[in-house]
Amino acid sequence: MARPLLTNRDARRLFLDRHLLLRPGAGPGKGADLENVLTGLGFVQVDSVNTLARAHDLILWSRRGQYRPQGLESLIARHRAGFEHWTHDAAVIPMRFYPMWRLKFARDEAHMQRRWPKWRREGWDAEFDSVLRHIADHGPASSSDLGGDEPKGSGGWWDWHPSKTALEYLWRSGRLAIRHRSGFRKVYDLAERVIPAEHLNARLDDAEIIDWAMTAALERLGFATSGELAGFFAIASRDEAKLWCSEALAAGRIVEIDVEMADGSVRRSFSAPALLDLVPALPDPSSRIRLLSPFDPALRDRARAERLFGFRYRIEIFVPAERRQYGYYVFPVMQGDRLIGRVDAKREDGALAVRAFWPEPGVRMGQGRVAALAAEFQRIAPLAGVDEIRHAPDWLRA
Repeated sequence: MARPLLTNRDARRLFLDRHLLLRPGAGPGKGADLENVLTGLGFVQVDSVNTLARAHDLILWSRRGQYRPQGLESLIARHRAGFEHWTHDAAVIPMRFYPMWRLKFARDEAHMQRRWPKWRREGWDAEFDSVLRHIADHGPASSSDLGGDEPKGSGGWWDWHPSKTALEYLWRSGRLAIRHRSGFRKVYDLAERVIPAEHLNARLDDAEIIDWAMTAALERLGFATSGELAGFFAIASRDEAKLWCSEALAAGRIVEIDVEMADGSVRRSFSAPALLDLVPALPDPSSRIRLLSPFDPALRDRARAERLFGFRYRIEIFVPAERRQYGYYVFPVMQGDRLIGRVDAKREDGALAVRAFWPEPGVRMGQGRVAALAAEFQRIAPLAGVDEIRHAPDWLRA
């Protein structure tokens, strides 16, 4: 029997709808509304780069134009509706997902036990008791509060002193939690003083967690291969994902489909009948232009985004300036259900400095599209904390 075909147009729209980018985002962007956005996305990646706005803030603003950074800070530090840990990278995760992260705590701890003795300077594993005792006795602490007499290395970001390494280990393994951030510095506390008891004390077995992780990933992706499902939360292994797909397919919980890629090829994927039933009623996207974070969930899987949208994107932060194709930190730009280009823009002397916009091949920059791009710069100005937009003379690279 032939597999159902999901056209590229429908695949893009289903995927974007699952990522809350297809429809206009109405809502205050704080409190319960913001918690619903976070839950709908599954996680929001945290990143320190702040040329215009931090990644997590831009991701949430892209869905809720009224969002401001204090909304997420309050959600985590005051309402305890989210916690920080890892998916594929550091992320803010809905608090209700905390019980499912216990499997990740255990697997991360095993990984660190295997690898960190080779990666980290000696002495970190002897600091566990003293770090826990310090926090228990004196309250929340950051890395700067510990290890005052320890030698500091000169090897850069990852050359941590032993107490900082112990802090990270205890956090990754679940014994500590991030209470809040001061600036962008993590402030750690005992997990039992941060995580609400109903989530801290809940227990699921490994099979239940894997089933949840795979089901929740498919709900947020719309369609995916087993590897894409495993990579979404990075809880299930690739072998566990393959087994889950095989069993769910046999049970009729999921179906195999062909998904048309941007180049016309098809990729065999899994979906669910309830997700495919959504497709006929999906609305046309608005013509609004959206400036996205390089770490937006819709673009996190670079290979998937390239196949689906025909848009190749790479971060050039670590590329020497003379070898960069675009710039240090360039933002993808979406219109409707297409990625139409990328923009080099940053906060500079109280203004939003637009250095360059490169449209994708075949994208024409007529007056209407240029005006729509200008409107997006005006929308993002309050988030960036600027009140002026400045364009370089040659900014439009059409």
